[in-house]
Amino acid sequence: MTALPLSEPTASPVRRFALFEAGFRVFFLLAPLYAACALVEWLLVYLGIIAPPGTASPMLWHAHEMIFGFAAAGVAGFFLTAVPNWTGAAFVRGAPLAILAGIWFAGRIAMHAGGVVPPVLAAAVDLMFLPVLAALVAPALLRQGVGRNLILLVVLLALWCADLATQAELAGPSLGIEVASGARGARVAIDILALLITVIGGRIVPAFTTTYLKLRGQKRLPQSLTVLDRLAIGSMVLLLLAEILFGGAIAGAIALVAAIIQAVRLSQWRGLATARVPILLVLHIGYAWLIVGLALKGASAFMDALPETTALHALTIGAVGTMMMAVMSRAALGHTGRKLIAHPVTVAAYALVSLAAALRLVAGVNGELGFLAASGIAWSVAFALFLGVYAPILVRPRVDGQPG
Repeated sequence: MTALPLSEPTASPVRRFALFEAGFRVFFLLAPLYAACALVEWLLVYLGIIAPPGTASPMLWHAHEMIFGFAAAGVAGFFLTAVPNWTGAAFVRGAPLAILAGIWFAGRIAMHAGGVVPPVLAAAVDLMFLPVLAALVAPALLRQGVGRNLILLVVLLALWCADLATQAELAGPSLGIEVASGARGARVAIDILALLITVIGGRIVPAFTTTYLKLRGQKRLPQSLTVLDRLAIGSMVLLLLAEILFGGAIAGAIALVAAIIQAVRLSQWRGLATARVPILLVLHIGYAWLIVGLALKGASAFMDALPETTALHALTIGAVGTMMMAVMSRAALGHTGRKLIAHPVTVAAYALVSLAAALRLVAGVNGELGFLAASGIAWSVAFALFLGVYAPILVRPRVDGQPG
């Protein structure tokens, strides 16, 4: 693929390989690469063109790889970038970062090597990733004291437990153990990712929008109301607990309430004022997909005509996919010394992710394979375009000569 890098400042940096200089570099490369490739692979499996890996449930394998493969890589890139910013610690770089990336990569190979790698061994390799990530970020977090920083480690632990529950169903039959914990584990993991969007999005979306509007001299700025923030986060925590303990109608009712609270919250952030700034507008769109996903999740609990998978794809493709691309593109530019301006190809990638989500919702309702295939193609093309712009940025050093 021809690289499509953004225009850079005139300073000519020393040409050297910088992929392991910071966590965002390697994981913001791996996440979109896997997103594009894994979805094409799944479409070929789903359409019966190629055989699925030798797992107990191909559908659960697909869910696992998109959540604990693609999304977990994005989470790692974010944590390894945000924690140093919040705590003043140095970036994890060099050999420790390369080892972490190697563990992630080994997990993906193991999860594709059914019939060659025993399922229990594949699960063990995959389950190493999040604990090692936690071990790398924990020292910086704990040096700042416990409190809210400890919550980040709790999130990683909860995500690991969800992975364990999913792997228990995938690997259990090889041990003569039949458990049905996989779907619940995947749903809990999606709720955890939605909670992260609620917490992190609640910080960065109004903050970045405020900065932009102030630069334009506008007086009417986004509002971050403490009561709304607490209600939004609290409702997502309740949804997570309800998913673990009950599921069904109870979780659905909480999801509906959460959608309403999130909608009110988003309405305070002046998203329409960012319409001419795609790299900022996409953050608002990603948060809007969270609301759509929660509303559909709630409705699916009470409407037989609306499959729960439709809601889950609104949350995964729409909310997680869009927010991840938004954060990756902004962080990659800012942390490599570039201007925060989205290349037109990146804007096209933003649009294609939302198109993929919309097409998958239609496919979920009418069952047409054509819409499902079109959704997968739009998703894969979106992340391929992203790579075309950002792969050169991520492997090269900062243009301003600074570390990172």
